[in-house]
Amino acid sequence: MNVLVVGIGLQGRAVVHDLDRSGKVDRIFAADLDPAAVERALAPLGCTRASAMRLDVANHDALGRAVSESGAGLVVCMVPPTFQKAMARAAIEGGAHFVSSSYTGEVASLEPIARDRGLVLLTEMGLDPGIDLVMARAAVDSLDEVQGLHMYGGGFPEPEAADPPLRYRITWTFEGVLRAYRRPARVRREGQDVGIEADHIFDEDNVFSMRVPDVGMLEAYPNGDALHYAPVFGLGPAARDLGRFTLRWPGHCALWRSLVAMGLLDEDPIDLGGADVAPRTFLARLLEPRLRYRDDQRDLAVLRVEAWGLKEGRPRTVTLDFIDQRDLKTGLFAMNRTVGYSAAIGAQLVLSGGIGEPGLRSPARDVPPEPFFEELRSRGMRLRRREEDGLPGRMP
Repeated sequence: MNVLVVGIGLQGRAVVHDLDRSGKVDRIFAADLDPAAVERALAPLGCTRASAMRLDVANHDALGRAVSESGAGLVVCMVPPTFQKAMARAAIEGGAHFVSSSYTGEVASLEPIARDRGLVLLTEMGLDPGIDLVMARAAVDSLDEVQGLHMYGGGFPEPEAADPPLRYRITWTFEGVLRAYRRPARVRREGQDVGIEADHIFDEDNVFSMRVPDVGMLEAYPNGDALHYAPVFGLGPAARDLGRFTLRWPGHCALWRSLVAMGLLDEDPIDLGGADVAPRTFLARLLEPRLRYRDDQRDLAVLRVEAWGLKEGRPRTVTLDFIDQRDLKTGLFAMNRTVGYSAAIGAQLVLSGGIGEPGLRSPARDVPPEPFFEELRSRGMRLRRREEDGLPGRMP
């Protein structure tokens, strides 16, 4: 079957690289605005079954033509979420399944049409969300009663590349990172649902330290709406602790707490010599060139999922740890691999019938954990699981 991959940025080229090695795919059409740039991006990866295609995703008519001309039975969408629904609609109208690494968003409204046409819409198939959701499903299903669920994720430099003061480098747009630093959060602590305003996610009361094997001591701060996942995983009133957290090297949160307090992440423009510039935009443009990786430096992608509760009437804690790092041979960052390869694995599961019934599907519900984990391991990614008697001694 032919596959159309739309958006050949850092993550998109990882999708093509993985699909190119798959026996389930005949041809891959790598679509983006500049075919020459696509060819340059794919050249170091040695892809033999991929062809560059010009596509302007802002042109709705062009989306349908791309699906038709490629003869694709499946579309992998790696463009910004703004274009995701239009791309999904074009895939459905062209009789193709759809896979995306973005949050579901408006694609959910297309579920009845996809189901009626026998097509799968698999969204949130990346790193975070994506791998973390499959890990959480595996952990939750190991318990008879879930009393707590914490999900952690982060992408950051390996220690040798983690230069002060930020100890951070860029594997995607820094503007996107800073937007995430201004996102409010919701958690559940000891049965109480707690909202955390964007200005306070780095506050000392919301930041805590934890040790991850083979990585070291990290710090975590709240990331987005953890309460959203209670119904996703079928968690009832017994689940008194829920949290979703971002991981960084120690000291990161204290520094960004100061920058937030000084207004450097504000979105309201200020007058700079006659030009209206938002402080956050200025900071992103100033720092991004200084935070790029050298060719010999690697990033890490780290996930942890911890679930606890009762199993056969006894207290039990289940922990899964995931680690990947940049492949210097291909140049693909851990962030590229974990997002792109996950989307590609999802596409191959759809093609092989491993996802289930047509309609809207989720990694949290429909991706079989153990086969998926084996696919990750076969690509050099590390995933460990352990179960221990008792409950965690500390609740952040």
